[in-house]
Parts: sequence; structure tokens; C-alpha cells
Amino acid sequence: MTEKSADFDLIVLGAGSAGLGLSLAMARVKMRVLLIDLTAEDVGGDCLNHGCVPSKALIHASRQVHQARQATQFGLQVSGAADMGKVMDYVQGRQDIIRHHETPEYLREQGITVEIGRPRFVGEHAVEINGRTHTGRKLVVATGSRPRQLDVPGADQVELYDNQRVWDLRELPKRLLVIGGGPNGVELGQAMQRLGAQVTMVHRGEAILENEDPAIRAVLAERLKSEGLIIHLEAEVEAFTSATQAQVKPKSGDSFAVDFDLVYVAIGRHVSFEGLQLEKAGVEVDDKGHIKLNEHLQTTNPDIFVAGDAANSLKFSHGAELHMRLLMFNFFSPLKKKLDYDHFSWVTFTDPEVAHFGLDAAELDKRGTAYERWETSFADDDRAVVDSYRDGHLLLFIEKNALPLPGRKRRILGGAMVAPGAGELIQELILANTSGLGISEIFDKVYPYPVAARINQKLIVDHQEVPPLLQTALDMAFKLQ
Repeated sequence: MTEKSADFDLIVLGAGSAGLGLSLAMARVKMRVLLIDLTAEDVGGDCLNHGCVPSKALIHASRQVHQARQATQFGLQVSGAADMGKVMDYVQGRQDIIRHHETPEYLREQGITVEIGRPRFVGEHAVEINGRTHTGRKLVVATGSRPRQLDVPGADQVELYDNQRVWDLRELPKRLLVIGGGPNGVELGQAMQRLGAQVTMVHRGEAILENEDPAIRAVLAERLKSEGLIIHLEAEVEAFTSATQAQVKPKSGDSFAVDFDLVYVAIGRHVSFEGLQLEKAGVEVDDKGHIKLNEHLQTTNPDIFVAGDAANSLKFSHGAELHMRLLMFNFFSPLKKKLDYDHFSWVTFTDPEVAHFGLDAAELDKRGTAYERWETSFADDDRAVVDSYRDGHLLLFIEKNALPLPGRKRRILGGAMVAPGAGELIQELILANTSGLGISEIFDKVYPYPVAARINQKLIVDHQEVPPLLQTALDMAFKLQ
């Protein structure tokens, strides 16, 4: 479709992280953009309305409550549970501050045409909404994902909450059952425990945060238990026997009952393209209902692309940003970039935080990459001693050179950290990983004392070995001075 025959240069379905970022970027370079979402309230996507923003505000509030209780060691007296209404007022206030630049009105001011309603494809370049048909040279499906629903006997008699409903709470439940031990479940579970609920977590896997290295996730698991969370691993809720009781079946042993006042379901997310009529656009889906994509996020229609959660890859807001940047480059360049997650990072915002970047051991082994595993605890780190987080842990995967020639870089291939502020502490490691820098760049840096990031250098220093030949040369050089 030519520029003159199309109504828009780009039509974007979905105003979440991917759709917003792409629409704003294209409008900034004077492209004609149509952005569509179901309701005005949906603009901003899951991150603003139900995910990243409210959950991090809740975590901040719960950390304040926890720190106040910890201050009893200095003579302060704190008791009781937090006022959930006031907590949610704080959460919603943070959302409102951020929302002001993610409204239909703001987007229209940026030169974007915004339509509210349910769209559907009516051709390879055509979308119908509210009875009108619009055509675009390029189209992007960025319709996000939805929480998976729990389907067990008795679920119809229980009021189940997920990340879309939980922000309506005004009273703190005394007993909270969290189903799922992934990032969503552990973040909210710890926050609610700190606010004053008794949290029981049921997770079907053998460990919480199963995508993390065992040495990293074990530290968080111990912290959660020390704060009072009850965690049942390799177990599933097999039924609800009443509106306040679940029957839990462990992998081995007899079933047991868990009483609750509220259930939070965090068992993953799924994509849905219901009503889009993808087939009319020449867009094919696989047998699992996922859109078929190539390494450029391109569908079987070469002018239709997918971004964000709808691409069914890593479901993070910054994953959507990665997709947006890839599409922006490829829309204007004859040389096309491929989607690459080798340097991708993420953070689980528990306390301590769990941060991950680059390739892990399983992927390195799969590729046959030679590497060394370097790790250290924070037990003897001065800042950790002062701030009382000596249970922190840092792990790096370092390139192993077959021929350790002088001046040859040893790249940081990936790593993980569990510590307060780990998401910030690994940023220099992410930069090194992304830029192909070697460990010498971290080794040569002078850190102010006693910043927490010195742990990154400490790990590298602790693993430096002086070869015998170099030691001999150093001895001779010193004697000549």
C-alpha cells in the first residue's frame, strides 16, 4: 500500500507499553499514526493500570511499614496492621501522577489520532472500528496479555483476585492465599505479609522464581520464610471446599486444608486476539493460538507486526520497549535487525531484589560456551555489614578463554544478584554485558567507599590469579626499581 492510498503510515492496536512507545516515537518523526484501545481507562496498558506502577507503589508502602517495625531494635514501638485504604490511596495517587502523560488527550496533543473502541481487521491493511474503516501502510498488534484464570472445583464460590482486581481492595485480609510463586506472586505476597496479613503461598514448582539460579532464589526464599510467609512447594490447589477454605494437594503426601479470607491468583498470563479477525488480514496463528512471527516480529502478512506481551515472549514492559526499538529501526532501515534477548535483564522487586541479566548457565551450556562461574556472598562486604543485608549474593558468568593472552578481554556473559537495590547495582554489569566490555573495565574502576556497587569489583578482584611467568616478571621489575 502506497503512502498516498493509506490513511495512516502506522496503525497500532493497543495503547500499552509497546503501543504507546511506538506511537509516540513515530509521531515524533512526523508519521501519521492511529492508536486504538478498548477504553480510555485501558490507555497505559497493564503496566500503568494493573502491573508495574501500582505493584511498585504497594511494595514501597509495605517497605515503609516493615522498616518501621524493624526500628524496634532502637527503642521505637510499632504494632498492628497497616490501613489498607490509606495504602491504596497512596498507590492510586502514584498512578495518577504518571497517567497524566498517558491519556488520549495527551496523545492527541502529540499528533497521534486516538480511537476508542473494539477494532477488527477487514483486510490486509485495513481495520474497522466504530463503523469506520482505516487503512495503514504498516500495522502493529500490541494488545497485551491477560491473567490466567484458575479452573478448579469450587472456584465459583470463591471471590478470586488477580493483578487486575486487587487494587480495588480497601481492607487488608487477615489470611491471604497466594497461588503461584513467580515474580507476581512473591512480590505481592511479601508486600501483603509486611502490611499485616498472614500469607500462605502454594506453588506447583519445586522452587519459587524457577527461572532464577538456585543460589539466588534460595536467599529470597529464606527471607520470605523469616518474615512469616508460609510456602508450600510442589503443591496445587485441587479444590475449594468453601468460600474460605482450599484443599491443597502436595506432590507427595496427603491433601491438607488452607483457610483464607482472600485468594490472589498469580499463575501466569496468556495472549488473546479474540475479535480481531486476524485471518482477514492474512495473519496466521499456531495451534496454541499464538501469532506466527519471524525474528523481526513480522507476521505472515509482511506489513503487520506484533510487539509487547502479544508477541508471547518475555512479558516485561521493557521487553515491549525492546520490541518498539527494533520496529522503529526496521521501519526506516534497509538493513533489518533481528530480535535478540542475549543481553536482556529483569528485576523482581522483592526485598531483597532479585536482578538477572544476560545468559544463564543453562543457556551457556546449551550453546557449548566455555565459561567460569564466579560468585560471592555479601557477608564480608562493609556496606552490607553496616546496612544489615549480609545474606546478599552475586553471581557472574565469565568468558573462559582457551588462550589467556595478555590484553585479551574476558567478557561478562551474564549474571544475577539478590540484594537490596540489586536492580540498580547490576546496571554497570548490564552495560558491560551489552557493550562487550571485559572484566578489566570493572577492575580498573575506582569506587567511592563504601558504595554497595563495590561488590561487583570485589568479586572480580577475588578471582584474579597471577600466572607464574607474570609473577616472575613482576619480581624482576620490582627489584630493578
